[in-house]
Amino acid sequence: MEILVFINIFAGNNINSVNMNVKLQLLTVGVLFFCGQNLMAQKTKSDTASTSKEIDEVVVLGYSKVTTKPKDISANTTISSEVLENRPNVSFLNSLQGSAPGVTIASSSGSPGSAKIDVVIRGVSSLNASTDPLIVIDGVPTNANQFRNLNPEDIDAVSILRDAAATSIYGNRGANGVIIVKTKVGKFNSPLTVSYNSTTGVSVLPTNRYNLANAKEFLTIQKNLGVNILGDSQQDMTYEEIDNYKTDTNWTKEFFRPDITLQHNVNATFGGENTSVYSSLGYLSQGGMVPSTDFQRMTFRNNITGKSKNSRFSYNAQVGLAYSKRNQLIQETNSAVNNNVIQNPLQGALLGNPALKANIANTGLELFNILTQNGTITAPNYDRYGTYVLQEILRNKSVFHQIQETTIFAGATLSYKLTDKWSISNRSGVDYKNTNGDTGRDPKGYLARIVAFGTVNANFANPYGGHEQIYAGREMNFNSVTSTNYNFELGENHTFDFGAYLEYTKVHYLYSSQTKNGLDERVWSMGTGKGYVDPQVDLTNPNNPQIRYNSTALASKVDAGSLAYFATLDYDYAGKYGITGLIRRDGTYRFAKDYRWGTFWSAGARWNIDQENFMSDSGFQMLKLRGSYGTQGNQNVLAPNYGSNALLVGANLIRDVLAVGTSYNNNDAGFTIDQLGNPLLQWEEIAQANIGLDFKTLNGKLEGNIDFYNKQTSRLFTGIQVSAINGLTEYDGNLGGIRNRGVELLLRYNMFNKEDFKLSVFANGSYNKNTITDLQIPLLRGSLINEVGGTVYQWNVVPYLGIDPETGKMQYMDASGNTITTNPTEGDRRATGKNYFPAYIGGFGFNAEYKGFFLDTLFSFQADYYRTDNQEYWAYLGQGYAMDGYNVSAHLLNAWTPDNKITDIPSWEVLKANDNSSTSDRFLRDASFLRFKSLMLGYTLPKKFTDRTFIKGMKIFVQGENIYLWRKEYNGFDPEGLGTFPLGSYPNPRTISIGTSIQF
Repeated sequence: MEILVFINIFAGNNINSVNMNVKLQLLTVGVLFFCGQNLMAQKTKSDTASTSKEIDEVVVLGYSKVTTKPKDISANTTISSEVLENRPNVSFLNSLQGSAPGVTIASSSGSPGSAKIDVVIRGVSSLNASTDPLIVIDGVPTNANQFRNLNPEDIDAVSILRDAAATSIYGNRGANGVIIVKTKVGKFNSPLTVSYNSTTGVSVLPTNRYNLANAKEFLTIQKNLGVNILGDSQQDMTYEEIDNYKTDTNWTKEFFRPDITLQHNVNATFGGENTSVYSSLGYLSQGGMVPSTDFQRMTFRNNITGKSKNSRFSYNAQVGLAYSKRNQLIQETNSAVNNNVIQNPLQGALLGNPALKANIANTGLELFNILTQNGTITAPNYDRYGTYVLQEILRNKSVFHQIQETTIFAGATLSYKLTDKWSISNRSGVDYKNTNGDTGRDPKGYLARIVAFGTVNANFANPYGGHEQIYAGREMNFNSVTSTNYNFELGENHTFDFGAYLEYTKVHYLYSSQTKNGLDERVWSMGTGKGYVDPQVDLTNPNNPQIRYNSTALASKVDAGSLAYFATLDYDYAGKYGITGLIRRDGTYRFAKDYRWGTFWSAGARWNIDQENFMSDSGFQMLKLRGSYGTQGNQNVLAPNYGSNALLVGANLIRDVLAVGTSYNNNDAGFTIDQLGNPLLQWEEIAQANIGLDFKTLNGKLEGNIDFYNKQTSRLFTGIQVSAINGLTEYDGNLGGIRNRGVELLLRYNMFNKEDFKLSVFANGSYNKNTITDLQIPLLRGSLINEVGGTVYQWNVVPYLGIDPETGKMQYMDASGNTITTNPTEGDRRATGKNYFPAYIGGFGFNAEYKGFFLDTLFSFQADYYRTDNQEYWAYLGQGYAMDGYNVSAHLLNAWTPDNKITDIPSWEVLKANDNSSTSDRFLRDASFLRFKSLMLGYTLPKKFTDRTFIKGMKIFVQGENIYLWRKEYNGFDPEGLGTFPLGSYPNPRTISIGTSIQF
């Protein structure tokens, strides 16, 4: 019998409620074809019958647990593939922003392929431990958050699990929430279908609001400060000469350019009676807007599903292969160069002297000859002309960092039904990553030449200033889960489902690197090992001989693992009431024997109010009250670097670690204590309570949910005070607590659902309140503090009161709160109650279709969080930067004078003295923003144009990403990001793409 199934994918926000016509050949009556994490097959209609039947939405939770939406007890949101498709984001995480309540997604780098993406679910729950959620792909847990080698076009659905009822099943790794990714699969009894989609886009740098000075403004500011372009008072310029000055360089345009993004994807699906296949090939190329940055990726995926003729045995297998190559900026992994105009394009673009001509040299040698004078180079000139050095670096890639990454993701699930009610299964998977990097300084570049030049002396020439580091990392993650499930019914109303599971995880990691100082430019080539100069000894100082062109090597190896066994129970009574329970026992390699195992659990219940007799005429198609409480452990007590595996960090926390040093009186070699081990160390524990309400009313037009939660972290991983007798004042241990409380709301309203016109609007939002409840060693000094009763990483600054209209000096409030001072001290700082984690997050938009035209929009917002803009701080500095030739804001021309008393810029005398306190909140900005995140406008060709061809369907579209930004106070390129200071934050680009999707 041929049945037409309409599948409505509902995830609560920017998830298209589209009807997908899927023809299935079935041998039995009744159908529910599941091909995603959260699909709702709304109606089935026979070719010979006009009646329809509602089919409940299917929800898949952890470890392939399946339930229906009315029986689901957990807080979760599913996002369909339509939200992810044809968007120019390397990682699917960037596309999730604004698409689910309670989930903060913030990219602190828009560099293509960057791993700097923060994902926080229901607030930050630790001071030092990892707060990243666990991400599971096709049932296999992964251990890093970059996902630059996962093609978003292969993803069918993403489910975000937020409360204990959903996440406690993942035990020690589900404490920060869980994101489940399901890739696409084929369909049984379906013909071969080939699809091709392609997009071409242009990315541009967003703008800032610093109002940087042009050349004439900058020279005027310099003159008012008593300095000039050369820093030589004898060559001072008159105002008339400044007015006639011709050069005006926009360094932003010199260092950044519009760049191209290309995507090509081909996939094929087909299926027989018992086997189905999905295969895909993908290619992505994305420029980084900076000439020395780009990203390329090639992917292949093959997913197979099958079953035996009697359907007792079923299987699915996935293989994903990917290769990527990335050229990135040095500060992506080295924050030490963030404030360096010479190596940071963002700094160079903002602070570059506009009165200097660009493009004075093409090569490092040419620039070296220009900037060296009489065999020497002075530091002031070096600082002043640093933008020339940066231009040479970007043009010739003379400072380079290239990363090549190969990944293999493979998994298989085998399941056998011993009886109709009892089944056993095993799911095993491997996540393998091989990374090769090459970074260093090209010997032909300016920096290599200046390094060599700076060490030349009469007795020992040093003509080789280049250096190269080659590194390689191999990581293999293996996970296997064996389970058995048994379900049965007692009478007509009682349904039970038992599950027992055993999970094993093992991680192997190897890393090695070699660094060579001294490269011969005549034969050196990156990554080949050619041109390495032999080590040489400088004997000009016999008492302290120096080795030049030395080599260094480094290697490390880590093996990590965990073991868990757990059981689940689900009970339903007549579709009205339900109870779920879980208990899990976890063991990890990280802790000592006595604390290696932990027990976690959860319990939940629901009441389907709409099933009660008194609700028969209520107008609700669903009204469900649910609640849960449970515990989880966080064994990842140290946060890893972006893109790194949290299981590999802190492997020796329970052991004393010694470092090589010198003995008493510095006479002989010896050891010093580098770390005091703590054998009592345990995982952090998070207990979470949740109450939620799901509803659907107005004949299914309005649907949504609301959740209230309280999440308490105990045994906080933090410093514990100890006597300084061993030279250390604290050691790592468990003492402290953090609480997160909040509310989440999700709504969708299907306003029109006619054949030629459909319109749905959606919105989601959440609020989170973060509080430190216990802390032995509070951090009470500096710009960021942690204290009991306050929020995590609270801003601690001196209140700035503006300019004194009588003196032109900057005014601040002292510690007493009653006295104005012009010279604040550290003691005048006070807690503000503000931090850099958004309290409010969410998104909204609409999906519309009209006679083949479609328009989808998504807006995202984050509010009530604060960042200090140190780039703006520097732009408002006076003589110190202007004297050295760094650009400043044109606002300085509005400096206080006796005739201009009402201003926010101090007097020229104050600016000359650099009297600009870094302890104040003058540049602490409310970074709240509303972003027009995504727009898709397109047209689907009518079937009358394709029926006579080999093309089954075709659509063309225009897509925009990060289209427009509304911000409250923040004046920098991009307010997004959870870091404290934006000095090295590469902004998210604005991208406009055109594309087509064709089905054959």
